[in-house]
Amino acid sequence: MIPSFLILLGCELAGEAIRILLRLPIPGPVIGMVLLTAFLLRNGHSNDRSIVAPSSLDILSDRLIANMGLMFVPAGVGIIAETDLLRAQWLAILGGLVGSTVLSLAVTALFMHHAACRNAGHELPAPLAGPEGIQS
Repeated sequence: MIPSFLILLGCELAGEAIRILLRLPIPGPVIGMVLLTAFLLRNGHSNDRSIVAPSSLDILSDRLIANMGLMFVPAGVGIIAETDLLRAQWLAILGGLVGSTVLSLAVTALFMHHAACRNAGHELPAPLAGPEGIQS
């Protein structure tokens, strides 16, 4: 389980380093998740011995998810500490939450639609196919 934890921490640290070095506006943990995904995809398709067993990552992720509630305690304390700011800016915060949720759902739906069409070998609808009518 320690090698799995080191891989998770290494991906997060690499994501932070990439964000700082390239001055990207993307959070380091998001870049780390992309790196972890690439690592897992490469690790799953290689014929050589894998660095860490997928079952070890599975056990670690199950334990982290089981204790995920503890990760929200600092955020909850921060919200309670900033109630005056929340009262003053509630409309902007609500607009940002609703807008980002709708945008996330739309991007996810378009991505899944594109992936499903590509996997099924179907032609994409004209608005999603691109200017030249590229087929997936």
